[in-house]
This record gives sequence, C-alpha cells and structure tokens, in this order.
Amino acid sequence: MAKTIQVRVDEHLKDSADMLFSSLGLDTSTAIRMFLVASIEASGIPFAVAHSANRDTAIREAISYRKSGGEFLTAEQSLTNMRSALKKGTGHEF
Repeated sequence: MAKTIQVRVDEHLKDSADMLFSSLGLDTSTAIRMFLVASIEASGIPFAVAHSANRDTAIREAISYRKSGGEFLTAEQSLTNMRSALKKGTGHEF
C-alpha cells in the first residue's frame, strides 16, 4: 500500500525542480522516490551535508587579496588563457 508524503515548498523551487526533473525524463515524485531509495542504500543523506567553511575562507582570502591591490582575471581573460593552454597541449583539462 502506497503512502503519501506532503511537503510545502516555495512555488519557484517547485517549478524549477519540475523543469529540471522533466529535462531528465522524470517527474518530481519519481525523483523524490529516487532520493529516498538512495538515502536508504547510503544509510544517510546520499550527498555531503556540511557547513561551507572552505568557501567562507576562500571568500575572506579573496577579499584580502583584492584589498591589498591584487587583481583577478575577467571571465574572458580566463577563457582566453584556457584556450591558449589547450592549443599548446599542456595536458590540463579545462
């Protein structure tokens, strides 16, 4: 016998999730069932759940670097450097 789970979520979250799952050939109910099965198989949440200490540290370091006069590449400069490295055959994957 099937049981029903009801969850209240923000309308935007629900619509976004519906579109994502649809693009994967799933409906949201199937995606949720997949999450539940994966959780049981993993004996826990099937992905890392943690505080973002590394991200916070990286942000603080970037702010400090910028305040000390350091400059960052623009997105276009980064892409140009990556394309140049690929053409040179550095072995890096970008």
